[in-house]
Amino acid sequence: MIAGLKGFLTTIRWVFKRPVTANYPEEHLPVQPRYMGFPALLWDTTADEPFCTGCMVCVRECPTQCMSARMHDNPNFAAGTSHRRKIIEHFEINYNRCILCGICVDVCAFDAIEMTHEHELASYARNGARADLPILLSQGRRWMERSGWRPRNPEKNVAGVALAKRAPATAATKLDTGSGKAPSREDDA
Repeated sequence: MIAGLKGFLTTIRWVFKRPVTANYPEEHLPVQPRYMGFPALLWDTTADEPFCTGCMVCVRECPTQCMSARMHDNPNFAAGTSHRRKIIEHFEINYNRCILCGICVDVCAFDAIEMTHEHELASYARNGARADLPILLSQGRRWMERSGWRPRNPEKNVAGVALAKRAPATAATKLDTGSGKAPSREDDA
């Protein structure tokens, strides 16, 4: 009898508490800020191109070899609107094989890849868990907007900052070579 009353009181107590679950398709529980979801590629808005140069460091360091990438010459570099000589042409991640370790983010020197909060990527096709370049870039743009992401090293990686930093050095070099004399060590001092 006493055990039945204790159970009834427990039930009554939980009736007045807020539920800790969500009705999934309509409601979503908030994701913690430190949660590491699937990786995505980030976009440099100053040059209107991805940060990724296709250097393949993340592909080589991935323990599951779930990534593939290919680079090509950057047309914006020839036009002078970007400081990246090479740019990514093809990038693919097989999310079925990804173990969400974050090694790709740690080894990237260009702030090009980041672990996002993406975790709902279910599909009916076996090949549906492969994310190609457009999907990765759209996930990265959403991540940048939601999180307020800022690059760790803008002087090196953001095209607008890097080009502005190089402009005075380039102008000084042109002045030295345009005067008809070779720059000497005394000119540097």
